[in-house]
Amino acid sequence: MTAPGFEGPAIAFSLAALTVLLLILSVRGFLQFAQRRLRTQAMWAGGLSCATAAMAVELVVYLGYVSSPLLEAYVFLSAAIVGVLSLGATRILQSPRVELGYSVYIAACCALVGVASFLTPLSGSSMVSGGIITGDPPLSLLILSSLVTGPATIVLLTASYLSLRRSWRWQTLLMIAGAIILGAGGTLYIASFPVALYYAEFLGILLLFFGFVRIPRVAAETVPQPTAV
Repeated sequence: MTAPGFEGPAIAFSLAALTVLLLILSVRGFLQFAQRRLRTQAMWAGGLSCATAAMAVELVVYLGYVSSPLLEAYVFLSAAIVGVLSLGATRILQSPRVELGYSVYIAACCALVGVASFLTPLSGSSMVSGGIITGDPPLSLLILSSLVTGPATIVLLTASYLSLRRSWRWQTLLMIAGAIILGAGGTLYIASFPVALYYAEFLGILLLFFGFVRIPRVAAETVPQPTAV
């Protein structure tokens, strides 16, 4: 059952628009990876793909279709989003050993959360209220998810700090800030602030968008001009 009056359609439209925007960003990220073959771009695109899938689940649930597998996928995606996005920031740490160790850790924890999520039956009556996933999974899943979201948030904050110290690259900072805000969505769900979650998602996606998409004037300035023969 969705919210009555104007609020219901407005939220549904917002979720649909955010899903489409995230999908565009994901495709763009994978296209950039195909051109440059940079692992960092693949991780950012992968994290955005998880966010796209999670947003699509929110939309489907809000429209009235609720099932245990759908909620199980959402719990996993909520943790995987910030985990995979943080892998895109590890290169800033400039330590191949740390990058490899952290990548193995996140992969193992995400796999653990995924298995636990799909082995734990979840009820719409306890997790969905008014078409909104209020974030009330079993405590065991919350603890396992924190094994991903906690270190991932620390990595993103550390990468942001190091990026500020080494060089002022506004695009990287916007992407990191957007990832942190987007990753905080799970916390907002757990705290049962669904309205605040929508604002956080919007702001996070907006920052990621401006981080991925270069301003035309800046891009034009970096393109070498042909010389006369």
